[in-house]
Amino acid sequence: MLGLKLPTDPRWVNIAEKNIEEILIDHAYCEQKAASTAISFILSFPERTELVTAMVAMVKEEMSHFKMVHDKLIARGIPLGPNRSDKYVVELIKFFPKGGSKLSNLIHRLLYSALIEARSCERFRLLSENLADPELSKFYHDLMVSEANHYILFLTFARDFGVREEVDKLWDDLLVYEAEIMKKLANTESIHG
Repeated sequence: MLGLKLPTDPRWVNIAEKNIEEILIDHAYCEQKAASTAISFILSFPERTELVTAMVAMVKEEMSHFKMVHDKLIARGIPLGPNRSDKYVVELIKFFPKGGSKLSNLIHRLLYSALIEARSCERFRLLSENLADPELSKFYHDLMVSEANHYILFLTFARDFGVREEVDKLWDDLLVYEAEIMKKLANTESIHG
């Protein structure tokens, strides 16, 4: 369903489980950044009423996810710590050239947002199916469903706002590019890398 060209090696879960504190901290920041991204869409494209409406809902949802992850950290006695750079996202954004029209920028941002959500969904599925901790397993199963919905939302907006054939070609090219990123970052203790 997600269309990822390079599935995560299932052994990544072993790395994640041995470094669950790092995964939870990284995940908390991913949720915060997702909320910030939704706010950025609102600020950049206020004329797109249906997008703004969807992003308002997403900000609320992503911040509630941040709180949920932060609560897990608190319960485990783990401080959030300083913000981290997401190497995966930094590399992914490089796919699209800078400049261009407002519409092309919107479509590019929607596509890489869809891909970030797709990769998160895939990783959450692996965590939900393989973590020994039943509480975290259920937690990641519930969040996986949300990530899948966000992936579909972003991709649908991109296809609705752009020319479908052009958007689908960009999407496929982005998926190929993302697979190369994953080859380099596949086994780190982070949600995307």
